[in-house]
Amino acid sequence: MTRGANALTPVRLFVIVATVLGAGTAAAQDSRFARADTDRNGVLSRAEVDRGLPGIAPRFNEVDRNRDGNLSPDELRAWSANRKAAERKSEGGFAEHFRRADANSDGALTRAEVDKALPRLSTKFDRIDANSDGKLTQEELRRYFDAKRNARGKLPSS
Repeated sequence: MTRGANALTPVRLFVIVATVLGAGTAAAQDSRFARADTDRNGVLSRAEVDRGLPGIAPRFNEVDRNRDGNLSPDELRAWSANRKAAERKSEGGFAEHFRRADANSDGALTRAEVDKALPRLSTKFDRIDANSDGKLTQEELRRYFDAKRNARGKLPSS
């Protein structure tokens, strides 16, 4: 299935959520929430979300668990945690394995990182390294695994 370059895939949605709510800490989430809460009533209206957290605006109804027309900090935290868990599950743990293997957190795996953390891929490193730069990116690994799935008659990952 081919998707447009701007399609909202689970990975892109995760990036939006991580960017909007912060890459992790509750303090960062609370800070973004406080800036968006322009009337300082402790909840975000749809208009406040549209203006202050536009990445979440299309998902307002999904985040508003109690259907009161406002988003509380707890609703946003719960939604963010659920999205991260769903993202990891949909990737089959791929992103988590990649993060663990990426010892220097530069977003790419060197041969040494692969040898240490993912030894089953060591012998395939040169085949997977599509641009021969000596590093494996998540995209190169996805293409490799998608090709393997395709060869077995399974659908590629999204």
